[in-house]
Amino acid sequence: MPAFVDSQSRLSETASLPDHVLADLRTDHAGETGAVFIYRGVLRFSRDPVLRAFATRHLEAEQQHLRLMERWLPDRHRSRLLPIWRIAGWLTGALPALAGPRAVYATVAAVETFVDQHYGEQVLRLKSQPALHALQEMLSACQSDEVAHRDEAAASFGFGTPGVVLRVWCVLVDAGSRAAVAVCRYL
Repeated sequence: MPAFVDSQSRLSETASLPDHVLADLRTDHAGETGAVFIYRGVLRFSRDPVLRAFATRHLEAEQQHLRLMERWLPDRHRSRLLPIWRIAGWLTGALPALAGPRAVYATVAAVETFVDQHYGEQVLRLKSQPALHALQEMLSACQSDEVAHRDEAAASFGFGTPGVVLRVWCVLVDAGSRAAVAVCRYL
C-alpha cells in the first residue's frame, strides 16, 4: 500500500501546509463529500441492477477518497457548507436516477471530467513542492480513480448523442462543480 494510505495521521504535516494547499484540500474534501452523496442519491431511486452495481462500486471508492482527504485536512479547515454540498450531491445523483441509467452515466462523466481537470491542476502545482510529495501521490491516485469512473460512465452511456435536456443538465452540473470549488476555497 502506498505510504499516503498507511499514514496514521497527517495532522502534524497539515500544520505547515500553505494556505493555498489547505484551500485546495478543502475543495477536494467537499467534492468527495458531494460524490459520496451523488451515489447515495442514485442508489435511493435506481432499481436497475447494473446501475446499482456501478453506483455501489463508485460509492466505495469515493468513501475511500473522503477518508484520505480527512487524514490530510483538519476539521477546522473543512468547508463550513458541507450540509449544502451533501444536499447538492444527493440531488445530482437522485434527479438523473429518476430519469434513468443513461442520465446517471452522463452526469457522472460530466462530474468526473471536471474532477480530473481539478485534481490535475493541483498535482501539477505540487510537483514544485517536494516536501508535499506524499500529498501529490495521494491526489494522483484519486485522480486516476476519477478518470476510470469517467471512462466507465462514458462507456456505459453507450452510443448516441444525449438529448438537449441531458446536455443542458450536464452543462449545469459542470458549472455547479466549478462554482462549488470557487466557494469552497474560502468557506
